[in-house]
Amino acid sequence: MLVRSTGQTLAHQLALIFAERIRNRLLAPGARLPSVRECARQQGVSPHTVVAAYEQLHAQGLVEVRQQRGFFVRDFRTQQADMARNAPSSPPALHTPADASTLIRSMFYRKSDKPQPGMGVLPPEWLENDFLPGALRSLTRGAAAQTFSLRYGEPAGDVLFRQSLARKLAAIDLPVKPEQIITSVGATHALDIVSRTLLRSGDTVMVEEPGWAIEFARLESLGMRVLPVPRGADGPDLDVMTRYCEAGEALRPKLFVSVSVLHNPTGYSLSPGAAHRILQLANRYDFHIVEDDTYCHLAPAHATRLSVLDSLQRTIYVGGFAKILAPNWRVGFLAAPEALHARLLETKLLATLTTPALFERALAICIDQGHLRRHCERIRVRLDMARARSVKLALAAGCHFVAEPAGLFGWVDTGVDTDALTQRMLDADYSLAPGSLFHVQRPPSTLMRINFASAQDATFWKTFKKMRAEIA
Repeated sequence: MLVRSTGQTLAHQLALIFAERIRNRLLAPGARLPSVRECARQQGVSPHTVVAAYEQLHAQGLVEVRQQRGFFVRDFRTQQADMARNAPSSPPALHTPADASTLIRSMFYRKSDKPQPGMGVLPPEWLENDFLPGALRSLTRGAAAQTFSLRYGEPAGDVLFRQSLARKLAAIDLPVKPEQIITSVGATHALDIVSRTLLRSGDTVMVEEPGWAIEFARLESLGMRVLPVPRGADGPDLDVMTRYCEAGEALRPKLFVSVSVLHNPTGYSLSPGAAHRILQLANRYDFHIVEDDTYCHLAPAHATRLSVLDSLQRTIYVGGFAKILAPNWRVGFLAAPEALHARLLETKLLATLTTPALFERALAICIDQGHLRRHCERIRVRLDMARARSVKLALAAGCHFVAEPAGLFGWVDTGVDTDALTQRMLDADYSLAPGSLFHVQRPPSTLMRINFASAQDATFWKTFKKMRAEIA
């Protein structure tokens, strides 16, 4: 908050607030700052003070002025390109997708102890348990710690862990041999292994929209052409997918990335009919499907999965444990057709050599002894109750859900521009996930994603209503 009695001018204090948010990617490149008049009203200062603050940001290269439109956060990639042109001997500018960075940083923005409905993970206190430390202790007694620490693990991953995963996947009717499984440093790394193995720069990839901004950015950073496919309640828009596939050999998609079950951010789950038609398209037009089942532990076992229907012929199944158990362990995996195994493993070897066998073996113990299953059951019960409370509060705050509430996330229409709302909520130390971040081209949106586990706080919704009313 601005303080008149400090040794700093109000303009300098205001500039510092915006500068911190820009540098921390809490305001995305291209985002429009509040108008001078609006900012003056919000902060209780004169328009002259706001102009002075914005001019300081402009002088620091953090914002740019667009004639007749206002002040916008400057894209640092543009700055790097300008510097590269002025200094030809400098190394090429890195392409770091800003939207993904904005989402990640906002998810982990913890300037206060307030619950953050924009976060993409369960609260740490939900994940607390006694069985994980117990599994680690059992593996590090005596000489066992030396065994896990002084030599590299199996390139494909700990064999006992892969056997446990094979049994776990059989429970959702996905028969997989341990030899078809490769472990990874989280599910995102598994997706990266697949992309680097099957694609080359310039290839075309279909992604669901709205969808996971991190995946959009990761593919773009690899030089892929990303084609958005609208995601509906039953599944992706098959007409759009067909048009992409019929665009010609040069533009024909090589890959389709899908979250079939409890889709992020909508909570949708794939219908059997849509799944069959997607697989028919994949066979007809010769593309692979990556099925990201990140939220499998929150979903019913009978949910429709492309990998189950396809028996891992054109599909590659990706999973992980960060959302449900041990985020910092970064344990993920992929299950793939046997014909692709050697190529995928080679990509993993070139990137990480292997993965920590100690954590993998500890997770195998938790799976085999039933600890993980019981933990997931407790989480689902708790999440059901949190979802009911969050939905009631959101509706009372004047929002409506554009998708039936399910899983961890709710897809909510606020009725106002959520990019502007995000800026206002930061003033109250709340971080949101605005709808624009879940689209490839980042169009303005009135939607936002809420985390049901973190959105059951009445104080948040009271603040939300106040800020939304001011914008409206």
